[in-house]
Amino acid sequence: MSVAATTATTTTAATVASTASTTASLTSNEFMTLLITELQNQNPLEPTSTTDFVNQLTSYANYEQQQTLNANLTTLTTSLNSLLTLNSSNYIGQTVTAKADTGTLQDGQIAFGYSLDSAASSVTLTVKDSSGNAVWSGSGTTTSGTNSFTWDGKTTDGTQLSDGGQYTLEVSATDSTGQSVYGYTTVTGKVTGVDNSTGSPRLNIGNTSVSTDNVIGVTA
Repeated sequence: MSVAATTATTTTAATVASTASTTASLTSNEFMTLLITELQNQNPLEPTSTTDFVNQLTSYANYEQQQTLNANLTTLTTSLNSLLTLNSSNYIGQTVTAKADTGTLQDGQIAFGYSLDSAASSVTLTVKDSSGNAVWSGSGTTTSGTNSFTWDGKTTDGTQLSDGGQYTLEVSATDSTGQSVYGYTTVTGKVTGVDNSTGSPRLNIGNTSVSTDNVIGVTA
């Protein structure tokens, strides 16, 4: 009879273990079933020590708390992303300036900007298309701090490009010793929507998007 009982409890334990493995989690009922099975099958001459028994109970308690905490954090993250998206919708219709080097040609222009850490002796601006080809190149202002540059959508030879394309501004700025004094590039444009598909709200400006974290100015 004892053999039959042992076989039955072992089968029960295997079934519970298989179920827990499949679901990648362990419920309270499954844990208690495993624990009871362990007690039923322990060697009567060498029973599980009280310390080991308490450690098992403590480990499961910590595990269950961790699972609950993870679930709560997931819910909190989802709620926070929804709140950020809702707050980001306030940008729609506003003109923002954000740290970025790519913009969309709209109404025949893109409002770029760039920052210099100190006055430069030479500044070269290069506009490239989405394939990385240079379409325009010229000199820029050398003043320390923020400088603006509105590209008129024309190539170096004067050809007007169509609206809708994405273009990137590259800035090369050096001082009298040849050291770079370039800081960062900006794009200014009207926000037409908010994209949260990546889990972090991004503002749509034409066909490009910028992170809300990179916004440094807003104009109504």
